[in-house]
Amino acid sequence: MTATDDRTSGTDEVPAAYTFTHRQIQTVMFGLMVASFLAALDQTIVATALPSIIGDFGGVDQLAWIASVYLLTSTAAMPLVGKLGDLYGRRLLLQISITVFVLGSVIAAVAQSMGQLIGGRAVQGLGAGGLMVLNFGVLGDIVAPRERGRYQGYVASVWAVASVLGPIVGGFFVDNLTWRWIFWINLPVGAVAFVVSSAVLKLPRRARRRVPIDYLGAALLVAVIVSLLLVTEWGGERYEWGSLPILGLIAGSVALVAVLVAVERRVADPIIPPHLFRIPTVRVSATAATIFGMLMFGTILFVPVYFQIVRGDTATNAGLLLLPQMIGILSGTITAGRLTSRTGRYKVFPLVGLTAIAVGYFVLSRIDPATPPWVAMLCMVVTGAGVGMTTPALMLSVQNAVPTTDLGSATSMLTTVRSMGASVGAALLGAVLTSRLDHELGRNLGRAARGIDPALLRGSPAQIAALPAAVEAGVVASFASALSTVFLAAVPIALVALVVTCFLPELPLRTRAEMLEPAEPTIPG
Repeated sequence: MTATDDRTSGTDEVPAAYTFTHRQIQTVMFGLMVASFLAALDQTIVATALPSIIGDFGGVDQLAWIASVYLLTSTAAMPLVGKLGDLYGRRLLLQISITVFVLGSVIAAVAQSMGQLIGGRAVQGLGAGGLMVLNFGVLGDIVAPRERGRYQGYVASVWAVASVLGPIVGGFFVDNLTWRWIFWINLPVGAVAFVVSSAVLKLPRRARRRVPIDYLGAALLVAVIVSLLLVTEWGGERYEWGSLPILGLIAGSVALVAVLVAVERRVADPIIPPHLFRIPTVRVSATAATIFGMLMFGTILFVPVYFQIVRGDTATNAGLLLLPQMIGILSGTITAGRLTSRTGRYKVFPLVGLTAIAVGYFVLSRIDPATPPWVAMLCMVVTGAGVGMTTPALMLSVQNAVPTTDLGSATSMLTTVRSMGASVGAALLGAVLTSRLDHELGRNLGRAARGIDPALLRGSPAQIAALPAAVEAGVVASFASALSTVFLAAVPIALVALVVTCFLPELPLRTRAEMLEPAEPTIPG
């Protein structure tokens, strides 16, 4: 049976068995790649503009929120989009996601305050969450696990190209126009993505299941994510870690998790089916993905700060210096994918990848203003290769272990927990930077800090360059020390993820896309 367009009314569930030719898969992948480019470009184009945005609206203490709120809303959207895609077709949800993303871009582009900008990023995240989960869901639908490595390079190439163009274009806008153009550029890109994906994205026809949507579960999941994020964002900054508000948020998070589990066990079609966690592969992969997610954006967020503030590079050059990491991601993904298809083995790649990430972050924690730039770039290649090896392997292990009926739920669940980890990780590492920077500024500046607004010291490179020479040197040294602490804090996180991955079962990869029963026994309970 061949693929048919999911625009057909009445049904859009994948039949029990179907096959796609290589040409058909390439056609579908083209539509996915164009849509994915939209979300991929935004994540990297914003990175080089962060110092300028902070210089206009506030201090570095809010830097984490620009990324965290995007990750927060995208995480919240993923489970619901995955479920709605099963009910109403992934093509329709993809079009809606593109539209929402473009709307958020407009809000961010016209923002007049940090609050408005964060609001626009929140709307963008809703659209991006749909784009990311639909990408993995469609790929899992049409390609057998054993052959999936052949096509992972397509998706990786989109992120690699966007990661190269994003910093370059973002740096150009910051240096020559205004940072607002990093959001305006999404309008023409979004229009192209909408037209192309609508024209070429042909998906299997599915019989619609008339089941109630688990809105309560979705709301509880959002509440859990917000509570955890506020703990890492406010702890040690707005409130002491042992203060009543922080302890209350922690207790509230635990209570919400308990309520979420109870609700998901009772509803007919839960957002995150509890029975998935009875499968050992799913349980281990989800845990590893959550911890791994905390590492994903460390270099993208903080390496541009190092190059611009510590080394004094322009925003354009800082963007170009992110290129080695993107080369590493692309190389790692393609190499791991092809070897997986050839050998049927996948566990070795996250083990090697997480080791590479730990090594890369450790070396980054040792660099200072006098370190040759090629050292940092080599670390980024190594770290990028680690990310490229780890991300698809964890997704493949889950999709290979669950039956077809749970593919969408399992895919969105893994993407959700990884993004949840990224949300917490971005906020946590941002909190480490802020806390350490405040300490270093007081230690390095001493009396020279009197009468100077700390917000200016934590602003853009241009504001720092306008300070007296002695103060500027102290600020640069403070940033260097604070960033070293951030990178060093990421090392034990990578090692914990590595230990968890050691327990990942390695199952034979299926040679067909459909499977009606789990690939391994579930644990009762």
